[in-house]
Amino acid sequence: MDQLAALKKKVAQAKLPPELTEKVEEEIGRLELARDSGWFWQGMQQLWHWVDWITALPWQQRTKDILDLNYARESLNKHHYGLNQIKERILEYIATLILQERRQGALGYAPVLCFVGLVGTGKTTMAKSIAIALGRKFIRIPFGGLGDVLYLRGQSRLHPEAEPGQLIKKLAQAGSHNPVILLDEVDRVADEALNTIMGVLVELLDPEQNSRFVDHFIDYPFNLSEAIFIATANNTRRIATAVLDRLEVIQMPSYSDEEKIIIGRDYILPKAMTKAGLKPGELIIDESCWPKIVRPLGYDAGVRTLKRTIEGVCRKVAKLIVEGKTTQVQIKPENVKQFLPQW
Repeated sequence: MDQLAALKKKVAQAKLPPELTEKVEEEIGRLELARDSGWFWQGMQQLWHWVDWITALPWQQRTKDILDLNYARESLNKHHYGLNQIKERILEYIATLILQERRQGALGYAPVLCFVGLVGTGKTTMAKSIAIALGRKFIRIPFGGLGDVLYLRGQSRLHPEAEPGQLIKKLAQAGSHNPVILLDEVDRVADEALNTIMGVLVELLDPEQNSRFVDHFIDYPFNLSEAIFIATANNTRRIATAVLDRLEVIQMPSYSDEEKIIIGRDYILPKAMTKAGLKPGELIIDESCWPKIVRPLGYDAGVRTLKRTIEGVCRKVAKLIVEGKTTQVQIKPENVKQFLPQW
């Protein structure tokens, strides 16, 4: 079987939209006419690259939603301590999706939630929890420092070494056209690209436009109307008004020391011990030491520093065990400073 025949077979086996199939067949027809020309092999490589991507996209594949409010509540509580007002808002959000499915037979437009708060307050993990609660695939697209709109849009396949944009690449990896798509840190776009990237965001978040999102490389509309978009930001000052109009802003509060103690002890420590290869009982932390662990160097609004501190403690304990110096470590007021950062 020659390469053109193999290409035809690949396209025939893929479940592409009929118009896109016709478009690919036209491209193959042009190559057949140019089979004996010097351009043929370059054209073949470009066409194969394009077909590889369009056949990898989930044009029809989707995940079935878990529309169960109790399951959603359990999922949110499992991954987050406190934040009761935020959780209630998300449960209300999921409840509307459940009613849409029951009464209309399909999910309608879901508002775009935007979690706004300081670093480490749980914005990204909250978005992940929504995906888990709904049983959907999760896609994260970072916007921090983004300075080129082609990162999102892709580049025309006529250019050498052209590639699709990140949105198309992540959709191909997810294998579903109805994922939860996190647009992370949308306020941290580079100054030189702020206007153009905000323009793409308007298109992505507008239900009248995102059903026909066009990546320059794919050069064919992809339907994103069934995806659920969630955004995060440290603040809203650099977000364009047109984008803000399409967002429902939810402010993420800072954690108190008391909340951090519970989060560190009950959520972060068990995961950190597993990550470090420690077994239950090999590391014991006295309750009286948690205030020092929570605030080793000063106040922090989120729990990212706490997570790093606890992971550092676990690594120190792992090293002591591997060196044969101990089989169990108990952190007490007398020795807690030995396990904390000392800058």
